[in-house]
This record gives sequence, C-alpha cells and structure tokens, in this order.
Amino acid sequence: MRLATVRTATGTAAVRVNSKGRATLIEGFADVGELLRNPQWRAIAASPGAAVEFGPRELAPVVARPEKIICVGLNYAKHIAEMGHDRPNVPTLFVKFADALIGPYDDAVVPAFNAGALDFEGELAVVIGRRARHVSAADAAACIAGYSIINDYTQRHFQKRTQQWHQGKSLEATAGFGPWLDTDWTPGPVLQTTLNGERMQHAATDDLVFTPADLVEFISHIYPLNPGDVIATGTPDGVGHARNPKRYLGDGDTVRVAIEGLGHIENTTRLI
Repeated sequence: MRLATVRTATGTAAVRVNSKGRATLIEGFADVGELLRNPQWRAIAASPGAAVEFGPRELAPVVARPEKIICVGLNYAKHIAEMGHDRPNVPTLFVKFADALIGPYDDAVVPAFNAGALDFEGELAVVIGRRARHVSAADAAACIAGYSIINDYTQRHFQKRTQQWHQGKSLEATAGFGPWLDTDWTPGPVLQTTLNGERMQHAATDDLVFTPADLVEFISHIYPLNPGDVIATGTPDGVGHARNPKRYLGDGDTVRVAIEGLGHIENTTRLI
C-alpha cells in the first residue's frame, strides 16, 4: 500500500495511491503523518473513498511536519571513507527540522547568501507507524510503517564550520521528501542519485552499517519515536563535496533520487 499527501484547493489530504496520478481519498486526514497517529491507520487507509487525481507537483512532503526527523550521518562504508571518517561503533545522529522539507517534485529555493556549497545526499527514509520506546532490533519492524525517499540537502560551508552538523543540514525548504510511503517495500534494491542526468550515487539500500531496525533500537533508547517520525538512514558515496573537483549545486541543477520499487523524487535548485 502506498500512502501520499496531496495538495488540494482547500489544503492537503492523505490518499492511498492506486496508480500513476490516481488515488483514493482517506477522509478526515490532512496528511500521512496525521493518519499514522491513529492506531487503526492501516484499516482506515485501506477503506473505500472518493477518487482523487493528482499530478507530480501536487504531491506534498509525504509527512508534512514530522515531530522528529533524525538523520544518520555515516552509514555506508564507502561514504564514511570518502568523507575521511573512521567507521563508527554507534550511529552518528543529527536532526533536521520540518521547515527543511519540500515536496518530492518541488524546487529547492535558496537565497544567494546561502548558496556557497550546496550538496545532495540521496537517502532511504524510515517512517515510524507505532510508538517505539526501548525496543529491541528484533521488535523494531513492528514499529516501522514503511519507507520513503529523502534528499538530505546540505550546505557544506555551514556544516564544516563546527563539529556540530545541524546548521548545514536543515536549510529551509530544500529537502525533497516522498513521493509516498510504501508499507510493503523492504530494503535491498538500489538507490541511485543523478545530477542533471549524470549518475552520482549508486548503492544497495541494505548495504548499511546500521540497519533500520538497528537505528530504531538505538534511537528509542535515547527518546521515544512516535508515529510520523522520520529516520533518514544515511547516504552512499558519491556526494558532491567528496569529489575532485567538488560538484556543488548551482541555479537550475536538478537532483533525482530513485530507489528501485519505491519511486523517485526530483528537485531543482533555484537561487534567489
């Protein structure tokens, strides 16, 4: 089952995606995050409803305003090496605010004063569907609603100024998120990121130092994970900052992040 948040003339609405551009309205829920907070969300989402048609630009971030977006900084071995870090013993976490999110096909609009070193990071996103507090990795799957795609869009100059990464990772209205939440997909297929059609990243989504279950276990022993919370699981090697010469994003550059069987997002940087 694929669940999405679509923009309508009166706001946003949660829908069940049936085929390309066609969906069923999930009455009474403004977005997928609100739906997931209902313990009966699976049954509700599968219920009959009014037909809805939508285009790519009408897709909003799949969870409009997650309570928490937790990002994993170093989780693919080759990316850890290209960034010059040692392989971590525990996940490296930082947070991204909901203000950073945009729809899966929206433009990333960036003021010129923030445009010095913009970078892409295609990532698999885990969306929580049941409260997780002190859970084991073995029990973590029951807390995961499904998976989506996110671009951990990064301002490298801000990130590298201090040892704390957050200031470079939460740039307003830049991080594409979607196109939907897939409740049946499982990690394994390839993630691929392209820049203006040129392949930048390519890796299997189960080639992680810390699996989604590991991450749910670790994070839930620090603070609870609630329905609608998002974990960005880390990015493969090939980011622009690690290339020689570096490949930062400029005005008109389009980044496409695709995961086999899960869909793709595509966002173009616009400088103002």
